[in-house]
Amino acid sequence: MQLNITGHHIEITPSMSNYIKEKTKRLTRHFDQVLNINVILEVQKLEHKAEASILVSGNQLFAESVDEDMYAAIDSLADKLDRQVLKHKEKITRKHRQEGSHRNIIAE
Repeated sequence: MQLNITGHHIEITPSMSNYIKEKTKRLTRHFDQVLNINVILEVQKLEHKAEASILVSGNQLFAESVDEDMYAAIDSLADKLDRQVLKHKEKITRKHRQEGSHRNIIAE
């Protein structure tokens, strides 16, 4: 898995980078086929925005979060991405199960 962290109008500190790495570990724990994660952190006046694009096998997922605190925005972003990854994983397993049952019907 490749993780790219970019900051717009903000300096990415080592503690912030480690925090993002810890949050993205949860995504790979749920779905091991995460290939690439691009995280963009941005500050606009009082709004802290975190957005991420994830390349998984067969799809690309995107989420963004805006909050008054950057760490809260990263937490919210991680939760959104986790839900999307689990939903994508469920779709894949459901599709494979349907293909298997379809083959059994044809064979009979």
